[in-house]
Amino acid sequence: MTDFAPRHLGPDDDAVARMLEVVGYPSLDAMVDAVVPESIRRREPLALTPVPDESAALARVRALADRNTVVTSLIGGGYYGTVTPNVILRNVLENPAWYTAYTPYQPEISQGRLEALLNFQTMVAELTGLDLANASLLDEATAAAEAMTLARRRSKVAGATFFVDAECHPQVIEVVETRAEPLGIKVVAGDPHTDLGAHEVFGVLLAYPGTHGGVADHRATAAAAKEAGAVVCATADLLALTLLTPPGEWGADVVVGSAQRFGVPMGYGGPHAGFMAVSDDLKRSLPGRLVGVSVDAQGDRALRLALQTREQHIRREKATSNICTAQVLLAVMAAMYATYHGPDGLRAIADRVQRLTAAARGALVANGFRTTADTFFDTVTLRVPGDADRIVAAALAEGLNLRRVSADEVGFSLDETTTPEVVVRLLAAFGIAATVDELDLGAPSGLPAALRRTGDVLTHPTFHRYHSETEMMRYLRRLADMDLALDRTMIPLGSCTMKLNAAAEMIPITWPEFAHLHPFAPADQAAGYRQLVDELEAALVEITGYDAVSFQPNAGSQGELAGLLAIRAYHRDRGDTSREVCLIPDSAHGTNAASAVMAGMRVVVVGTDDHGNVDMDDLRAKVDEHGDRVAAVMVTYPSTHGVFEEGIVELCRIVHDAGGQVYVDGANLNALVGLARPGDFGADVSHLNLHKTFCIPHGGGGPGVGPVAVRSHLAPYLPGHRLFPTHPDSGAPGPNGGVGAVSAAPFGSAVILPIPWMYVTMMGDRLQRATELAILSANYVAARLSPHYPVLYTGSHGLVAHECILDLRPIEKATGITNEDVAKRLIDHGFHAPTMSFPVPGTLMVEPTESESLAELDRFCDAMIEIKGEIDRVGAGEWPADDNPLVNAPHTAPVVGGDDWDHPYPRSLAGWPGGRPGHDGVEWKYWPPVGRIDGGYGDRNLVCSCPPVEDLAE
Repeated sequence: MTDFAPRHLGPDDDAVARMLEVVGYPSLDAMVDAVVPESIRRREPLALTPVPDESAALARVRALADRNTVVTSLIGGGYYGTVTPNVILRNVLENPAWYTAYTPYQPEISQGRLEALLNFQTMVAELTGLDLANASLLDEATAAAEAMTLARRRSKVAGATFFVDAECHPQVIEVVETRAEPLGIKVVAGDPHTDLGAHEVFGVLLAYPGTHGGVADHRATAAAAKEAGAVVCATADLLALTLLTPPGEWGADVVVGSAQRFGVPMGYGGPHAGFMAVSDDLKRSLPGRLVGVSVDAQGDRALRLALQTREQHIRREKATSNICTAQVLLAVMAAMYATYHGPDGLRAIADRVQRLTAAARGALVANGFRTTADTFFDTVTLRVPGDADRIVAAALAEGLNLRRVSADEVGFSLDETTTPEVVVRLLAAFGIAATVDELDLGAPSGLPAALRRTGDVLTHPTFHRYHSETEMMRYLRRLADMDLALDRTMIPLGSCTMKLNAAAEMIPITWPEFAHLHPFAPADQAAGYRQLVDELEAALVEITGYDAVSFQPNAGSQGELAGLLAIRAYHRDRGDTSREVCLIPDSAHGTNAASAVMAGMRVVVVGTDDHGNVDMDDLRAKVDEHGDRVAAVMVTYPSTHGVFEEGIVELCRIVHDAGGQVYVDGANLNALVGLARPGDFGADVSHLNLHKTFCIPHGGGGPGVGPVAVRSHLAPYLPGHRLFPTHPDSGAPGPNGGVGAVSAAPFGSAVILPIPWMYVTMMGDRLQRATELAILSANYVAARLSPHYPVLYTGSHGLVAHECILDLRPIEKATGITNEDVAKRLIDHGFHAPTMSFPVPGTLMVEPTESESLAELDRFCDAMIEIKGEIDRVGAGEWPADDNPLVNAPHTAPVVGGDDWDHPYPRSLAGWPGGRPGHDGVEWKYWPPVGRIDGGYGDRNLVCSCPPVEDLAE
């Protein structure tokens, strides 16, 4: 029997005793009592009974998986069967070197995933025919909404109307409408070729191909729209674009879509990598992350995030998007799928899909069926007056799911997994008897001759080299070896909770019963998913003290937006339409303010005091000033400064007395589980970062899940979804009402929900122990480092919550050494840096989590203390301020091993700080692949796709 909790929790009882001695408390209970205010402390244990044995928990989730029915899906509509090459499945999706990595904000130790993302950007840019693409967005629907707001910013048309092609997928149209309404944007859906001229629009979204299968020629429409001043956007299918003229060639300024069918399973809706590509003149309006090419300290080529990175933290309520994450792990998979198959392989897959579709359509037309369009790539919609239900049932009897468009229309979409035998079964559902040999695989193509792609695509050598499994395996290993992820070292990032992603938690996500379901499959085929969702919801309700949870938001930022939209809808439903002020402390996470603006609210900033707490006097003054215009307050608890604020109950009372709602950002829930519940101490709504507190991997910057949890009065306003009815067996509100969809799939990134389900199931009420050890670990680090680096904020007993902020500003003032210098020197020690300059410039925020052992905590503290010793030598004048181990860090192997060395410190200190490891230490040395990167150079000389071959030759 393998008891999970001791495997998840780093410090054992002996380590806890030693840590408590350093912190200065006789017991863990005594320390927690001193940290957590009594006014919010929950004394009852969590009503969660653990299934401690990993095998037993896996057997339980296996039983849930068995309740799902995997039926061959021909539903389409943006989700398709695909084959994940095993070399990518094993070496990326199932490889902790990839799934435990953090967002590449420290580029020197992220070159592998940055190269993979650059491949993704290059792939998308070339296939869409545009100048550059970002490093992925959350899904196709939210990418379309981002395209709408980009168009609004850049168009000079005075009106506020956005035209959407009715041939866009229904979920795309719904999310666009959800996002448009609070911004005062009017969305008109129709036929762009006949209806667009009747409207003055700032932007148009064209479908290519359409959801019902047609491949429209948009050239004249795009030209007319641009002539009228509109920004032309398009949704596109990457596989179809291997055969179709790219939208950038027929006039699109922005192209969005999903890379799901490039090797990423449907997963009942996600996660999948959305994409956005833009023309060069829109590059500085591009939302999300962008990988660019720069140089390092030695002048060698190096990659980094460019331009838009974390703009929310800089521009806050003036940010143009609240997106602060991506779908990196899935973008890497899609990019590697394209790399592995190459342009010829992708075209072969697309051509096979097209030929099978043509064969199926030809047989149907020959037997008297009428289609809704004469053109097609992989999708055909048929007119079957009054007969749709019978045909759908007949297809199900053949083991196929068709798309029921209406009582009079059915559709099917073929994909990479479709075989001729599947086509024969499809025809049988329509009453047509055929054999594989009778299929006409030479039937005329459904692609218009004028829109056939010409010229080469994916020309970079990367897409031509790695077609054997040997080469691909080595390429993936080489990229992974460039990076530091959680599989190598502690990642002590404050605010981002880089917890263990246990193997037992990860195992179920690749099971076919979870991985291969279409999000719009009949509800009875997903009974296991719904039971898992219901059980996870019940656990989160118990943990948070709320009453209902929606899992639809597929990132924390989208959970924020959904929560604020619920508050807005609640006020409007009560007639309080003037409530539009959102109070936000100046210490808040940058997405808070950006989300509030996107929800149609006006941000009013509340100050913080010298201790990092919300300034209660300023809060009262702002509430008095804005009165019945106050809609909500957004606070992070424990605070962004890493402190349990004593005044949180009073804060909730003040805002409630003014008629507002309290939004508690759940980013720091890892310090609350089992000890306090937001729903008990006054909060009305929170988003929960499942990729933080509940162990979903960060994946190099995504996937994430940001479910929104609410009190009962806000439950009717949770996100809805037109394509999914309320589940009849669930007592909680179904995902069909509320404020409209906030992501493409009804349950967001559903395939990774088994991960937090496994974590909660195996931990049960021992989740409280995890919280206590997270708090203890942070206070242990603070106690060890406070003699060397001032700890900026503490609570009333001199203790921190689950993270601590180290103040390097006095050090910089005295020596010139910055927090960035310390961060880069930590790389020489084999560590990822803590969070830099958030929430306070010039600081480092450390969060060790409960999963790190005392030995690893000590290794980190020892490295930080040794670095402080080096800073002191700079301060004493022993080393020049402009030539010392810190400002030159990180040191690469070529630098340390090179023939030239003219620095005033020895090579051994540069490359092996702390001495070469022996038998009692860590017996490996991480060498960063590049030196310190020149970020300014990368922004001034923006290159965001794979460099040309001639540049590589240079």
